[in-house]
Formats: sequence, structure tokens, C-alpha cells
Amino acid sequence: MAEHLNHLSKDKKLKKILEGVEPFELTMKKNIHLQLCASIMSQQLSTKVAAVIYQRFLDLFESKNPSTQEILSVPFDKLKGIGLSNSKTHYVRNVCVFFIKEKLNDKALHKMSNDELFEKLTAIKGVGKWTVEMLLMFSFGREDVFAVDDLGIQQAMTKLYKLDASDKKNLKSEMLRISAKWSPFRTYACRYLWGWKDA
Repeated sequence: MAEHLNHLSKDKKLKKILEGVEPFELTMKKNIHLQLCASIMSQQLSTKVAAVIYQRFLDLFESKNPSTQEILSVPFDKLKGIGLSNSKTHYVRNVCVFFIKEKLNDKALHKMSNDELFEKLTAIKGVGKWTVEMLLMFSFGREDVFAVDDLGIQQAMTKLYKLDASDKKNLKSEMLRISAKWSPFRTYACRYLWGWKDA
């Protein structure tokens, strides 16, 4: 049994949804600037719509992994034309300008701690705490991230732990209390909770 499943199964309620799940490995990805752009594009959209828009974005380029410079060379209106709002178009460009200005690359970013990444990346207008949490989980492969503000996690935990969702502040403090015992494997717990909710 995977070490993280063993640890998370100590939580009796979580254990119920872990029975029969396939353990998975977290992966570290390249082209962090692209992952960040994709994350901005997908904000407040269904996975399906987000995938369509991201594909339209990639179709603007010759290469599968356009560089920050290549993205900035696309005229504003053409970029917006793939289905982005005005603000999202600005945010995508903000990411590229920031990466060039700060001379950021995958190697340097992967060396940073979670706290350093939060501080660095939330300095970009359009990139908030939730976006960085998703990046830490899905692109950096960090094991112990808990997305307390994520609606899906809130819904899953409300259902599983019979929490009162009417008081958001109270709900979040309860979620943090419960999730503390999942450490150092909170990313896995979030992934399983999403899977359980979607199923």
C-alpha cells in the first residue's frame, strides 16, 4: 500500500472514500509559464470549456510549447479572440512579462520552497493564492498542499464530514483542523476528494 494511503487511512471518514482507489504519483512538469497561463485561462470555467480554449491558444503557435516571447508577440485582440475576457488576456501577458523581467525558468522555480513560490508568483497581477496552489499540486508535484478556498474541496468535505457550509469562515477553520492530520500528504487527500466528488 502506498505510504500516503496508509497515512490518510488513519482518518476514518477519509478511509471510506480511499477503499479501492488507485494510488497515483505526483508529477513535476516543465514549461511553468504555460501551466500558469493555462490555469488563468481555466479560472471559473468547466474543465471541458477550458480545454477547448487552451487548444485554441496552442493553435496560434508553430510549436507545442510557445515561449514567453512568442506569446507576447501575438497581438492583444488575436489572443483575446480565442475566447478570453479582456482581463484574462492581460493576465496571460502579465505572466510572460514577469517571467522575462525576473529571468524565471523551470529550474529556478522547481528549486523554490512553497512559500517562496507563493510570494514570487502572487506578485503577478491575475495570479492569486488558489492558482498557485493548483500549480504546486499539478505542476510542481508538491505533496503537502491544501486548497481550503477550492469550492470542490469545500463541497466534498461538507458532505463527507457533515460540516455546516452556511458560515464560510467557520467552515474553513473546520477544514483546516481536519486536514492538519493529513499532513504531509494533503495534496493526495485533495486529489482523492475531488475524484470522489466528481464520481
